[in-house]
Amino acid sequence: MPFNWRKALKAIIQTALIVLFYGGFLFLLFLFGSLGAFPVYVTKVIPFVGIATMLALVLAASGYLGRKALKWLKRATLAVCALTLVYMAWGAYTESIPTVDDRAILLHEYDPFVPESRVVSLEEESTLQFGPATAGRLRLDGATALYPVYSAFVQAVFPDGHPGSPYADIAACSNTVYAYENLINQDVDMIFAAAPSQAQLDAAERAGMELHLTPIGREAFVFFVNSKNPVTNLTVEEIQGIYTGKIANWKEVGGKNQVIRAFQRAENSGSQSALQRLMQGLPLIEPEKEDRISAMDGIIRQVASYRNYPNALGFSFRFYATEMVTDDEIRLLALDGVEPTRESIRDGSYPISSEFYAVTAAPVGQAAREENDLILSAFLEWILSEQGQAIVEETGYVALK
Repeated sequence: MPFNWRKALKAIIQTALIVLFYGGFLFLLFLFGSLGAFPVYVTKVIPFVGIATMLALVLAASGYLGRKALKWLKRATLAVCALTLVYMAWGAYTESIPTVDDRAILLHEYDPFVPESRVVSLEEESTLQFGPATAGRLRLDGATALYPVYSAFVQAVFPDGHPGSPYADIAACSNTVYAYENLINQDVDMIFAAAPSQAQLDAAERAGMELHLTPIGREAFVFFVNSKNPVTNLTVEEIQGIYTGKIANWKEVGGKNQVIRAFQRAENSGSQSALQRLMQGLPLIEPEKEDRISAMDGIIRQVASYRNYPNALGFSFRFYATEMVTDDEIRLLALDGVEPTRESIRDGSYPISSEFYAVTAAPVGQAAREENDLILSAFLEWILSEQGQAIVEETGYVALK
């Protein structure tokens, strides 16, 4: 068949218009998706649907396809679009399931010196009071779940604070992972967190720093399930079996015939480190992952946040799970027959309760910084005093005494 320049030119023009229209449309969708306007699954399928649609239209515009081929191509394109809609509907359902993730908590509700803040206040004047000269010499950081208590410490010992004052920036909250990094790098003076992971101890050693841990309260490490899950109690041995993969179905521990979706947390987070200590060296199963959109990194994979599926199992610390997350769709499990209450933490009957710490760092071979710095020393002494421990208790944790 002789080459038809007119038909070829027409096909080129139509192809260019199709590519410009659909390409621009897909680019805008991907851009909005990267900014969080769409769930990540929408962003992932956009290029495939767009390529299939453009291919069909380009071939149709070229005029070189026979009727039968064009009919099958149209059917294939419709099938791709239908499958995409099904995939997107499933993704929308998944996104609608509630999550439990302390990274998303509204920390500003616990900021110091803010009207109507949820942070605890002393009824009487603090026996320790710092002035403006101290503001630039005390830098605090810590775990998300402990922010309410150390924010209350700051509000108590800087009684003249107010929104916008230099005191308001003393208490940062970077989460456990970054708080330990900041402490080891000497960017902060003290952090409030669970005990460090082995990786964090190794990082301190590489930096020539030694971590000094002062217990300031007690807390329970808890596991939770969907409130409709009939399982109300697990043993520590069963928890270990689930997180090594030996126990894979809820029916093995008295539940329904459902595969257990055992969620984990990011490496070096306080709760993940607590899980690793509970496992006592047993190997953990691979954590569930999910795709996330990052404006700088594109699509990345990271450890999935707990999503409250009917067959899900998650973990956190008791205060966060009961006070900072008000979600009646999850239920805390008893362990070895003991409920995680303040009383069972206090008397030691709950099997995995532990202390949390005020942590400082100093170069190896030197005394801890609180022993050299009068401010930190006085602050630590006050935290362990009757007033400091009252704040620990009133915030919702368990005081040492």
